[in-house]
Amino acid sequence: MGVERALLMAAELRPPVFCLHELVHNEQVVAELRGRGLQFVETLADVPDGSTVLFSAHGVAPTVREEAVSRGLRIVDATCPFVERVHRAARAFAARGVPVVVVGRANHAEVRGIVGELDDFRVVASADEVADLQYPADAPLGVLCQTTMSSGAVHAVLDVLRARYPRLETPPAADVCTATRDRQQAVEDFVRAGGDGVLVLGSAGSSNTNRLVDVARAAGAVFAERAGSMEDVRALDFSRLKRLGVTAGASTPEDFLRRVVEELRK
Repeated sequence: MGVERALLMAAELRPPVFCLHELVHNEQVVAELRGRGLQFVETLADVPDGSTVLFSAHGVAPTVREEAVSRGLRIVDATCPFVERVHRAARAFAARGVPVVVVGRANHAEVRGIVGELDDFRVVASADEVADLQYPADAPLGVLCQTTMSSGAVHAVLDVLRARYPRLETPPAADVCTATRDRQQAVEDFVRAGGDGVLVLGSAGSSNTNRLVDVARAAGAVFAERAGSMEDVRALDFSRLKRLGVTAGASTPEDFLRRVVEELRK
């Protein structure tokens, strides 16, 4: 839903438009938007004063928004509503002075936006990293989550946090988004029901795409690969497989999925 919403918002704009970071993490989508005149930048310094700036579905830190306002930029905010929910929870924790553990990857655009709302935070990507936290065991502690993480990895971190910090607060924003969770569950169910291979369509830079590959491998798939183009698909060897499942990252174009499935069926 967040991806579709962002693409609809981009389609309504007329160039020149500057998008801060990739609108969604998919090179096919980005290439199509570039072809329609959208310009992608990594900092607001690359956006001329008075221009239109499109915030990506991953969201931005408050300082970025403030800079855009101060420079008179016209802001079009395509932040995914699920990501915005995490930002609201972050602001609520910060207002109460509660330190927060963010479950995610520190260099991901979504996480950079979330931690921009916080004063006291730590980012962890796995349950093992919880051991490095220096908060006292009796301290109040909040937890938030990058929406595209592996659901299993998030719950593993939450289990360790709850055992170590009895006062841990877990709002709804401490879980992955519905689309991410449903796709991961479908992959897991497919493999455990006898599927021996899973092909995940999407970009290398897409976190939720990569997590689908991880989930397939963890469930026991003998074949779990990602493909971002038809050339990638054609380079893979499916000869050992009896039952292949095909899924896609949330930002993968639907027409690409359909074309791949059609070719595989042939």
